[in-house]
Amino acid sequence: MRSANTICALAALFIAGMAWLRTRMHYARGTSGRRRLTAAGVRYFVAFALLLLSGWFVAPALTGWLSPSAPVAPTLARVVWFLASYYLFIPVHLILKARGVPVFSAAVPADDGWRSL
Repeated sequence: MRSANTICALAALFIAGMAWLRTRMHYARGTSGRRRLTAAGVRYFVAFALLLLSGWFVAPALTGWLSPSAPVAPTLARVVWFLASYYLFIPVHLILKARGVPVFSAAVPADDGWRSL
């Protein structure tokens, strides 16, 4: 059982990384070559993390409820939930972007006090 939980935890981290990179690649880099997370982006990724975490507990029970005659391994149920969460948040990001709510913004270099002449 311990290895199954490890597999699920690694799958959740992998999916979270995929969501981070997929979302991040849609925004141009700033002059310093960096992007920073906006307040809307923090809410976006917190909601995504909460959905992944809820799947840890809900997915095995949900599959048992949906198909009581066919036993489904909790690991499979959780990984499918993680993938479904990833695919659900793709249109969520596109809707945010269409409404002009950026998840990432271009990082602006700090003013060091020197003025260009």
